[in-house]
Amino acid sequence: MPSTPWIFICPSSRGIGNALTRHVLRRTARLPTSIPILATTRHVDPGAAKAALLRDVFPMPSSASVSSLPSSSSNGKQRLPNRQKQQQQQQQQRRRRDDLSKRLFVVRCDVTDESTVAAAADEARRLFPGDTHHLHLACVLPGVLLTPEKSPAQVDADAALQSFRVNAVGQMLVAKHFFAFLPRRATAMPAGYEWDDELDDEDEDDEDEDEDEDEDEDEDEDLVEEEDEAEEEVRGKPKDAAAALRLPQHATWLSMSARVGSTTDNRSGGWFSYRASKAAVNSITRSLDVQLRARAGDNAMAVAYHPGTVKTDLSRDFWGGVPEERLFSPEYAAERLVDVVCGLGVEDRGRCWDWKGTEVPP
Repeated sequence: MPSTPWIFICPSSRGIGNALTRHVLRRTARLPTSIPILATTRHVDPGAAKAALLRDVFPMPSSASVSSLPSSSSNGKQRLPNRQKQQQQQQQQRRRRDDLSKRLFVVRCDVTDESTVAAAADEARRLFPGDTHHLHLACVLPGVLLTPEKSPAQVDADAALQSFRVNAVGQMLVAKHFFAFLPRRATAMPAGYEWDDELDDEDEDDEDEDEDEDEDEDEDEDLVEEEDEAEEEVRGKPKDAAAALRLPQHATWLSMSARVGSTTDNRSGGWFSYRASKAAVNSITRSLDVQLRARAGDNAMAVAYHPGTVKTDLSRDFWGGVPEERLFSPEYAAERLVDVVCGLGVEDRGRCWDWKGTEVPP
C-alpha cells in the first residue's frame, strides 16, 4: 500500500512561510486525497497561530457590507436575497475552514532552541507514523538579516554568530530531527498529486501574520545589481496561474538560501556574515542530498532555493534600492516556490534554484 504523504513548513507565521502555508492549503483543498500539513510557529500559542492561518486562507465576506446593499423599496424586500447570499457565502467559508482545520497542524518550534525542534518532531511522529506516512515536501525557511556589513570593520561577532545560528545551524537542527521522516528506497511512493489551480474570486486572500523567517531578500542598492532581470509578470500572478499543478512523485527537502550565498557570483562584496551563512546553507543542502542519494535513491532529494527580493520585514530597510518590478509580494513568492519545486526532477538535486527556475551558481 502506498505511503501517505505529508507536508512540512517551518516557520509559517509571516512572510513567505505564512503565504506558502495558505497557498498550499488552498491548492491541496481540491485533491481527491487530502494531504496533511504540519506548520511551525515561534508563537507560544500554536492554536492562535493556526486560527490566524485559517482566517487568511479564505477571507470571510464582511457583514458590514450588508448595510450598503442596494434596496429598491423601503420594506427591505430587495435586500433580503443579498443578505441571504452573503450568509450562504459565510457558511461556505466556514465549512472550507473546518475542512482545512482537520488537516492543518501547527506546533511550536524555535530553531534556536533545539528542545522545541525535538518536541515538534515528536508531535510529527505521533501524527504521521513512519510505517504508514512519509514527509513528501519540507520547506525549511528560517533566517535573519542582522548586519549587512559594507566592510570588515562593521562585523559584529554576536550578530554574525546569531546569523549562523539561525540561517545555518537552525537548518541543520531541523534536518537533525525531521530528516528521518523522508522516504527511503523501500518506501512505496504514491503517484504524483494533481490539483486544480483555478479558484473562485472569493477564494483569493489577503496577507500577514507573525514570525521570524528568511524570505530571502538579499540586497541593498549595490547588491540589487546582482539579481537577474525579472520577467514582465513579476508583481502579478504567474503566467500560468490557471494551470494544474502536480506534486512530484519524489519527495523534496527545500532549504531557503540566497543568491548572495553564491561565492562564484559575488561581484559586490559586503554583507559578510549573511553571505557566509547562506553559503553554508548551500553546503548543508549538498551534504543532505548526498545522504539522500544513499538512503532514498530517487525517492527523495534536497535542493536550496532563492525566492528573489520579497517585500517582508526582513528586507524593509532595502525596499528603496530595489526596482518596483523586482520587489515581490509574499503571495507571489509562495506561488513561484511551489511552481519551481514541483517542476524540478531528481536530476536537479543538490543545487540552488531561483524563483525563475534557473540554477544559482555555487
